[in-house]
Amino acid sequence: MMIMMKNRSSVYSVITSKKESNLTIITRLNIFMKERKHLSEQEVHSLISSLPDSINHLRNQCLIAVCFSHGLRASELTGLMLSDININEKTIHITRLKHGLSTNQPLQSLEYELLTQWLAQRHASEHYAEPWLFLSRKGGRLSRQQIFRIIRDSGLSADLNIAAHPHMLRHACGYALADRGTDTRLIQDYLGHRNIQHTVLYTASNVARFRSIKL
Repeated sequence: MMIMMKNRSSVYSVITSKKESNLTIITRLNIFMKERKHLSEQEVHSLISSLPDSINHLRNQCLIAVCFSHGLRASELTGLMLSDININEKTIHITRLKHGLSTNQPLQSLEYELLTQWLAQRHASEHYAEPWLFLSRKGGRLSRQQIFRIIRDSGLSADLNIAAHPHMLRHACGYALADRGTDTRLIQDYLGHRNIQHTVLYTASNVARFRSIKL
């Protein structure tokens, strides 16, 4: 079911039935808007800064920052363990799915700041002994569906003109690295791609490649 809300100009005027799967929702929104498949770095920061106040405000800010900073798939994000974080050395262990390269990666500045705050809040909760980094209200592991809703609702709050979903953060990371002139092989290892053709997507469309062209 798809309903157009008259008083909303953003893409989120398209509301889908709760009975539909996340994949169906994403497919419907993508077809409707013919949208790009990634967020810009500025849009990612808008997601983080525009989150509404709630009991999970800090957790949600933190997981968006972590997802973007390491180009995580939704399942990789939900699978993060507390033991994957070394806050003293400012590193995180990323376990890649799809037989990708698992690596230890440095924590970025905003991510580190948010993680430090989240870990303090998490430690004060009744579920602090649970192994998962990001916990649900009941202390369990967040599901992919919950991650989807968090990103979707964050896009609503940021009033983005594109329907945000978790995989857009992975692509956003790849494009952000390419925009900084990062070597393709390094991006491949950082994102855990087995096939470099998946990585070339980011570097081939990088606007910096064309700056020397004068007409």
